[in-house]
Amino acid sequence: MQLYYHSPIGIIELRGSSEGLESCSFIRQAAALRESVRARNQKLESVPEPLKEAWLQLDEYFKGKRKVFSVRLNLKGTEFQKMVWAELQKIPYGETRSYRQVAEACGHPRAFRAVGGANHKNPVVIVIPCHRVIGEDGSLVGFGAGMWRKKWLLQFEKKNVVD
Repeated sequence: MQLYYHSPIGIIELRGSSEGLESCSFIRQAAALRESVRARNQKLESVPEPLKEAWLQLDEYFKGKRKVFSVRLNLKGTEFQKMVWAELQKIPYGETRSYRQVAEACGHPRAFRAVGGANHKNPVVIVIPCHRVIGEDGSLVGFGAGMWRKKWLLQFEKKNVVD
């Protein structure tokens, strides 16, 4: 089943079941889908609870109120990918880590390229904050949804951090 969220930076498709959120990704055919998306979002009674929860948590995130996601996930991936995704969830809101720092935190200090591969395969963008991973020199690199979105998300989080 799928549900759509209209974010300030594009339409996000949520997919999953009662087992949990399986994917959260930006969709490209935004103009063609707008009307069907509005209609689908009206029929929430048949939507599995994890998808409803993901939609609500994304809404809170984009309103600057949610810093950590707690929706139940149902992820498919290798053990290494799951380890990286778990580590990404530890990166605090409004902060960044380099691929090397994530590799070190996973106990594989030289596996920064493999971390990049796992980051690229992250099925639930924003919820697992792969946008918070940057190059060793501080440069913005590698975001499948577009570098402009990565930059927007990082700036958005920085301005919403509460001391």
